[in-house]
Amino acid sequence: MESVTDWDADPPLLHYTDYDTRLAAYAVITHLTDEASEEILLALWNEPAQKRWTLPGGGVDLHETPEQGCVREVREETGYDVVLTSLLGIETDVIPPEGRHAETTRPLKAVRVFYTARIVGGALQCEVDGTTDEARWIPVEDLLGLPHVSMVDTGLGFLRRRAMGE
Repeated sequence: MESVTDWDADPPLLHYTDYDTRLAAYAVITHLTDEASEEILLALWNEPAQKRWTLPGGGVDLHETPEQGCVREVREETGYDVVLTSLLGIETDVIPPEGRHAETTRPLKAVRVFYTARIVGGALQCEVDGTTDEARWIPVEDLLGLPHVSMVDTGLGFLRRRAMGE
């Protein structure tokens, strides 16, 4: 997916009615294994030509708050029931029409909200007939060798900065 940095050096100035906006919310859920290795819960996104790992979460429905959308999406994609524990950060991105997955002439402003979450129920399972095929705990140290979206790195970056007190 292209971002504004890949678009024109000087993107056009548009009124908010001239572009689409997508609000999405994601959970950064990690734990330590018995061997003290950190793992992160990810979902395998099946929409791009090459499947890539992503954080559980996604589009917030019109009637939902970002928190409600995040909890629902985590349940759909991983089988886990979660409680959000903190807001990590918000990221925005501009995607030109040619970089979008939909046929359109309108740019997209993506607004992504990141939370930490704690699992309170459910069991790990894969989504059926959705935008993800699999959910899995993956060692953070293995991420470099796996195809994943930049949002995973963004979420972990927010988490690391919080741990360092920034």
